[in-house]
Amino acid sequence: MAHELPKLPYDYGALEPSVDTQTMQIHHGKHHQAYIDKLNDALKDLPELLDKPLDELLKNLTQVPEEKRTAVRNNGGGHCNHSKFWNWMRAPQENNAPSQKLAEAINTQLGGFDKFKEDFTNAGVGRFGSGWVWLIVKDKKLAITSTPNQDNPLMDNNGSPILGLDVWEHAYYLKYQNRRPEYISAWFDVINWKQVESDFEALV
Repeated sequence: MAHELPKLPYDYGALEPSVDTQTMQIHHGKHHQAYIDKLNDALKDLPELLDKPLDELLKNLTQVPEEKRTAVRNNGGGHCNHSKFWNWMRAPQENNAPSQKLAEAINTQLGGFDKFKEDFTNAGVGRFGSGWVWLIVKDKKLAITSTPNQDNPLMDNNGSPILGLDVWEHAYYLKYQNRRPEYISAWFDVINWKQVESDFEALV
């Protein structure tokens, strides 16, 4: 079955002022859709791969014919990353922070929430060019990492992402121009920690 653009769990304007409405419209309706269209085109003659769950496809890229692999990595990665990204956000919340088991893990494994925010921000700011910054679970432990382009940690068996931030310019340029640190700071207000906690608990 061909991949389809997932519906957002909120309106395009729901993330204002952290993420502006026009950016969401273009990001979801244009950029994400383009990744899906190109992924479907790359796999149109490979129904056994087209029907494979997206995470499984990306974990096993060596099963993709070599001439299709780059297209599947880039566009499958774009589809996977964005599908998760939309669910990791919600309307802005004051004092937005994790609770429960995840909060304890951040305290013990990452030096506390403030240190996590600092290190996550630095990873996002330090990502040269386009890419993503991730909070992952690897060997049941938390870690922060980043990847270029539309890569994600699943591709190289480097952990399972439970939170990711798109630091491609198309994710923030209309509102923040070149001020990536400001974008990252504002984005912390819209993290859907309930979803992140659910993803975390499923892995540990």
